[in-house]
Amino acid sequence: MMTMQWRPEVVIEEIPAPQRIAPHSVALGAEVMSAGQELGNGRLVLLHDPAGNPSWDGEFRCVTYARADVEADMVADPLLTDVGWSWLVEALERHEAGFAAPSGTVTAVSSKTFGAMAEDPPRAEIEIRASWTPLITSGADIVRHLRAWAEMLCATAGLPPLPDGVVMMSSRRRR
Repeated sequence: MMTMQWRPEVVIEEIPAPQRIAPHSVALGAEVMSAGQELGNGRLVLLHDPAGNPSWDGEFRCVTYARADVEADMVADPLLTDVGWSWLVEALERHEAGFAAPSGTVTAVSSKTFGAMAEDPPRAEIEIRASWTPLITSGADIVRHLRAWAEMLCATAGLPPLPDGVVMMSSRRRR
């Protein structure tokens, strides 16, 4: 997972994974950056129980969280949460990442400060919490889910998906 070629805007690090949910797990934290500014962030946990888990409907489960600031008028749009959910499902489908049993929430929040905090600007954000059962039979299947997750994370942060056929170039220059 750590050797995958990520979009240059996505900064990945391995983070501690939950220990009691499944016998095996790995977790990634991510920040979506542009011009030195964080546009959004998230995490992905891949759980594996070789014995299977009836609530997962399989041996694996992906669990994700993504959040990003959005324009204040976007939070008022009643379709924002539906669109946020579509970013995940459509990314999984676009990357041919087989999945089952998707579930989750999309929250749009607007905050205005008062009193001693009145000087702080208003905030608006979207948050996606989701899980799904990835259908994994090979390492290539894991890569499909990672690419779909990265696309959903970038969409949440306001970046468009990469066009078909575009290959990510490493940000490191060869010497």
